[in-house]
Amino acid sequence: MHDIRFIRENPKAFDAGLARRGLKPLSAELLAIDERSRALTTEVQAVLARRNEASKAVGAAKARRDDPTDLMAEVAELKERLPQIEAEQKAVAEELTTRLATIPNLPADDVPTGDDEAGNVEQKRWGTPRDFAFEPKEHADLGPALGMDFDTGARVSGARFTFLRGGMARLHRALAQFMLDRHTSQNGYTECNPPVLVNDAAMYGTDKLPKFAEDSFKTTDGRWLIPTSEVSLTASVAGRILDDLAEPIRMTAHTLCFRSEAGAAGRDTRGFIRQHQFEKVELVTVCRPEDSDAEHERMTACAEGILEALELPYRRMFLCTGDMGFGARRTFDLEVWLPGQQAYREISSCSTTGDFQARRMNARYRPAGEKGTRFVHTLNGSGLAVGRTLVAVMENYQQADGSVAVPDVLQPYMGGLTVVTK
Repeated sequence: MHDIRFIRENPKAFDAGLARRGLKPLSAELLAIDERSRALTTEVQAVLARRNEASKAVGAAKARRDDPTDLMAEVAELKERLPQIEAEQKAVAEELTTRLATIPNLPADDVPTGDDEAGNVEQKRWGTPRDFAFEPKEHADLGPALGMDFDTGARVSGARFTFLRGGMARLHRALAQFMLDRHTSQNGYTECNPPVLVNDAAMYGTDKLPKFAEDSFKTTDGRWLIPTSEVSLTASVAGRILDDLAEPIRMTAHTLCFRSEAGAAGRDTRGFIRQHQFEKVELVTVCRPEDSDAEHERMTACAEGILEALELPYRRMFLCTGDMGFGARRTFDLEVWLPGQQAYREISSCSTTGDFQARRMNARYRPAGEKGTRFVHTLNGSGLAVGRTLVAVMENYQQADGSVAVPDVLQPYMGGLTVVTK
């Protein structure tokens, strides 16, 4: 959420940031609502003060045996008027909050300006795509014979669900375990096992509501199935005042994730890339503002380390203003090479949100030696999406007979299995 004080003091800078997002200027509209809200607040305070003053005057008049009729009439009128002003003030304040909550985060100064993914900037490439002695297949063609059962998934649950069996299921599990072990033992993240059902406040605080309600699943009792454990992990500091934050709080979790894909009709309908139910190893950091840029680089490097350990070629993309997510201040996407598609595809997205989420969830810290508090900064990233990593392993490690070799770093998790066969 945006800080109305920043908009008051920097209306041109606020509108310039929106312009880079392809949005029209909004500062004048927001400040008009803000001015009305503040005027009503002042009026409420004035009415309260006058009511109290008049009430005391009534008592004083009675004590002097003066006629208090006019004063009593004024007190009655003020009592009747006050709830109306308070209701109007509340409505205007809620309007301002709603408007501020539905405006995307402003991009950092170094984010490239662009309208869509064509404006993204490639920052680096790692690894050399394998030179196959045969025509490599896409995972959707390799998978069925190896235990990636699309038909049963569709029959049991509908489109965009998959039933994994045997070696495929074990390879999928091995990937998640390897990622968690690497992030906890080498990268300094604390493993968590958070709920996958959360309330409205958790979704709102991590900017998934109200804008993206249609992209998520909601239960009949009003809870939400998480689209990513970023929601649960980040919400763990909601409403809290943390001590100092001299060291960033780094959390990781392997969870089921659920997305309705309402805005992705017709995209990746074939295969395992875009599912309603999937698993992800998430990375979340809560830190001081002065640490967030360094943490963004660190988090991205941790995700890159998983791809490098698996020897999967990838590239890092710096997303432009027109391709960033709603809550992001800056985003780096990692795209893995898929030889079956002959294309790089997203496998991780690492973003810093600044204090955008912290304001929504009122997450603060108190610097050492200070009485006041400040909003924390929050970051999130995929470390990695497990299903998409499985796809990348399948396509990059496929063999001429249709089997898939198990990467060296995963073999300790596979119970002696070195090849997933038909």
